[in-house]
Amino acid sequence: MADSAAPMGATSPTKAGDVTKRDFLKLTTTAFAVVTVGAIAWPFIRTLAPAADVLALASTDVDIDPIAEGMAITVMWRGKPVFVRHRTAAEIEAARAPVPNLPDPQEDADRVQRPEWLVVLGICTHLGCVPLGQRPADQRGEFGGWFCPCHGSHYDTSGRIRRGPAPRNLDVPEYTFTSDTSIRIG
Repeated sequence: MADSAAPMGATSPTKAGDVTKRDFLKLTTTAFAVVTVGAIAWPFIRTLAPAADVLALASTDVDIDPIAEGMAITVMWRGKPVFVRHRTAAEIEAARAPVPNLPDPQEDADRVQRPEWLVVLGICTHLGCVPLGQRPADQRGEFGGWFCPCHGSHYDTSGRIRRGPAPRNLDVPEYTFTSDTSIRIG
């Protein structure tokens, strides 16, 4: 007589360690599915990586050796102008002098790595204009730094807002001195 506990057509249980055809098919199907999903997803994942031209803009090397004291240059970094100024002793002294009631209080020492070199983004923090003051003939405002003629923001020789509607100082990008005559922005 048949065992009443087992349903009709059921097979007897396999021993531990026995591999059945069904186990092999499950393993093969799972492996195939994983490889297929990876092969389909990989091109989409690669599109999220930055392009080579974007990576090239991530940092900019600047040779500061030809910049004479009192002069400034503008370089492009990530599509934005960056002002690099070789400050004179008088500009450094004016930047270090205590200034009461700054709209965005910040010491000059917190804005520079070396006193003679100032590196700031050349974008007015009010509405994104490019302030004047890079060329010797430019108007530099009341404090000898930069002047934004669009709305009248005046920046000092440390790039701090001193007068006008700009809410904060000119931003200082991340930069390092790679040698005595070169800096890397970014």
